[in-house]
Amino acid sequence: MQKTIITVVGQDTVGIIAKVCTYLANNKVNILDISQTIVQGYFNMMMVADTADSPKEIGELSNELAQIGDEIGVAIRCQHEDIFNKMHRI
Repeated sequence: MQKTIITVVGQDTVGIIAKVCTYLANNKVNILDISQTIVQGYFNMMMVADTADSPKEIGELSNELAQIGDEIGVAIRCQHEDIFNKMHRI
């Protein structure tokens, strides 16, 4: 298992979850846990995903997700679990 943290933040619009989840499914990324909220029109989603079966490296997944985010007007970040934990440790 290769846990990856994916975050999506931006103005709420139709299809954000569909776009992200379709991309992940097409690249054999399994969503292990997901949380999403909308607060006063702002969309926030965090996923824990397993990228072990994906034919793409995490860097490529990250770049392509960021590009999808640009297309739909949100910021998408994809990080290996270890990097995410180290960046958010106090």
